[in-house]
Amino acid sequence: MHRFHLPTDHCRTPQMRLVGREAHHAVHVLRLARGERVIVLDGAGQELHCEVGDARHEAVVLHVTARKEVPPLPYQITLLQALPKGRLFEDIVQKATELGVHRIVPLLTEHVVTRLDRENAEAKTAKWRQIAVEAIKQCGNPWLPIIEAPATPQAFVARQECFDLSLIAALQGNGRHPREAIQRFLAEHRRAPRSVSVWIGPEGDFTPAEVGLAESAGALPITLGRLVLRVETAALYCLSFLNYELAGPQP
Repeated sequence: MHRFHLPTDHCRTPQMRLVGREAHHAVHVLRLARGERVIVLDGAGQELHCEVGDARHEAVVLHVTARKEVPPLPYQITLLQALPKGRLFEDIVQKATELGVHRIVPLLTEHVVTRLDRENAEAKTAKWRQIAVEAIKQCGNPWLPIIEAPATPQAFVARQECFDLSLIAALQGNGRHPREAIQRFLAEHRRAPRSVSVWIGPEGDFTPAEVGLAESAGALPITLGRLVLRVETAALYCLSFLNYELAGPQP
């Protein structure tokens, strides 16, 4: 079935309306007709099965036939991703959403080429959020990740956020295999970490000062192997690995 997205506040009644971008896609691209079945995701764990009523270019009426609450993953991953050049970050947002990331924080590190003023940052963030919306519709993930506005590593660390486990992938230093960090946490706490953050650097890597800053905030240095990975590859490697380790059987 085709999937659409509506905010939670628009999903409380037995009848809903697709408007704007979603209505245009439904009518002019998918050519939905009365009686067809579709799914609406609210991005907060709710999956609504609906039947199409009136389908016009300005609005598509949907009648809810069933509601399903999908629980979140038992862990939340925050991806702290240095902004790469070009449109690579859009691909990272898309794939990270498909991999169930909880939050993405774009980092403006010292080696980041892209520089954004406030207006450009707001426009970019809105675009990234829309890419995440399209990604949950494609993969059926009922949980929409949080996409934050770009921040410097210093600004993020100043928030003093706490994670069960924090990792930083950097080429410099004596990073260990990430499995060691997870196994150590399991041994100490007899449970898997429920909140994990992972720092991924830009082309040119983090500076030594940035690595030191992340470590001062509790991040453990990890290695991603002997080969030097591209930024987008490193992000997907870490998210895939963490999902594999955290979703598996626990003692």
